[in-house]
Amino acid sequence: MFSRFLRRHVRALRLPRWGLPDPGPPDAPLVVFANHPSWWDGVAFMMLAARALPERRMFIPMEAAALRRYSFMRRIGVFGIETGSSRGAVAFLRVAGRVLADPAHALWMNAPGRFQDVRERPVGITPGLVRLAEIAPNARFLPLALEYPFWSERKPEMLAGFGTPILAADLLALGREARAERLRDALTVTMDRLAADALSRDTERFTVLVQGREGMGGIYDLWRHLRATVTGRSFDARHDAP
Repeated sequence: MFSRFLRRHVRALRLPRWGLPDPGPPDAPLVVFANHPSWWDGVAFMMLAARALPERRMFIPMEAAALRRYSFMRRIGVFGIETGSSRGAVAFLRVAGRVLADPAHALWMNAPGRFQDVRERPVGITPGLVRLAEIAPNARFLPLALEYPFWSERKPEMLAGFGTPILAADLLALGREARAERLRDALTVTMDRLAADALSRDTERFTVLVQGREGMGGIYDLWRHLRATVTGRSFDARHDAP
């Protein structure tokens, strides 16, 4: 369902050549922490978990009020959290601890805990993310940058790049404030690197995980296709076709 939805509304899901994920050893659970620029982040998580990290079972925290509107997502690893209260924070850590107790699992979460533009600095880091190393000392923390620019087609690009993983043991050697800065720095570096590739608009820098539909679509592209066929030319629906 998510794959069909993405193909209909996004030009392509692309990963830069440097941004393929390093899941690490199979005996260590994974925490994927991303920026939070858009509503599309949930779809990005679903597609990346299935296409880039299929060996890890995905779990995603979502605000409980929002999850009530998409209750079917509970069946595919999404769990609700009550934001803005100490009880909700405790419940999140309890569930996250159960998830990360299994090395075959991956916990995906938006680091800022709120929508935040890709250009906003500093990048937000929630206290819950900082505490995860304490409850999962053998985990690996993998930064993920997300961005959705419009290039030369009517649909946006979905760009995603994974950064260098951090060991929980290295985070535990730091105090909580320094730990938050380490996570923030890793995510910021990954976001800045993805932004440079996004600015280039060079599709050759990327690997395509999911290809969406291109061109105008509808009657106009049908007419262009028929005209190309009649004149013996190949048809390319892209606006930037050579």
